[in-house]
Amino acid sequence: MPNTQQLDDLVTQVRRDILRMVHKVNSGHPGGSLGCTEFLVALYSEIMDRKEGFDMDGMEEDLFFLSNGHISPVFYSVLARTGYFPVEELNTFRLINSRLQGHPTTHEGLPGIRIASGSLGQGLSAALGAAQAKKLNKDNHLVYCLCGDGELQEGQNWEAIMYAAAKKVDNVIATVDLNGQQIDGSTDHVLDMGSVKDKFEAFGWIVLEIEEGNNVTAILEGMAEAKAKSGQGKPVCVLLKTVMGNGVDFMMHTHAWHGKAPNDEQLAIGLEQNPETLGDY
Repeated sequence: MPNTQQLDDLVTQVRRDILRMVHKVNSGHPGGSLGCTEFLVALYSEIMDRKEGFDMDGMEEDLFFLSNGHISPVFYSVLARTGYFPVEELNTFRLINSRLQGHPTTHEGLPGIRIASGSLGQGLSAALGAAQAKKLNKDNHLVYCLCGDGELQEGQNWEAIMYAAAKKVDNVIATVDLNGQQIDGSTDHVLDMGSVKDKFEAFGWIVLEIEEGNNVTAILEGMAEAKAKSGQGKPVCVLLKTVMGNGVDFMMHTHAWHGKAPNDEQLAIGLEQNPETLGDY
């Protein structure tokens, strides 16, 4: 197992980045970003097989597609902190002419960004296309995708889920961030989906659950199992049970911080709860 203290330090620093980025421009989505911090840190630091540098072809390496693109603060921070572009560029988040737009875009040429995302429900389809391309190219690497639970209310997801099983796309691992919250309230209140696990299994997927989705060790163990289940003729789904706003006490367990920036006082409280570990940008 890797040194989880180093990963935990990176998690704390990424949380600081998220808070500072969103606060500076009084705009962005801190809640879901904080909830997925441990997952993306673990994914880019330990789980994925990545090459040095970046090219859009992505041959002979694992790929990642962010479907719920509004959590760009955590994505940008993790990309910068794992070497895709200078950490100092986080200063430009959501500014005019920045490469770090509110929702990731490919035309900005930002290393690490493979698709424009933000229009919800499309990421899994893109991931499946990349996964099938890898099969055609005889590239045995995996394709990862992260979706939100509220995002599953979009119909295109279920077309993709049906397609993946029917075509035996078994080199894709789709993770669903099950935090139970979306912009207008709880997912159960907005549109209750029932058992997400039962639905994926009914569509022919292998489904695993990570109960502690904000615990780095649990994520590493759960994703190792997911990788072991790949290549068996079925796509793999990981249900990641997280807490929206994790790591900042007043942002946790509520949809209120889905798309709202902290004020000066709230920023200070959030940063106090997440002390600087690797150096602020």
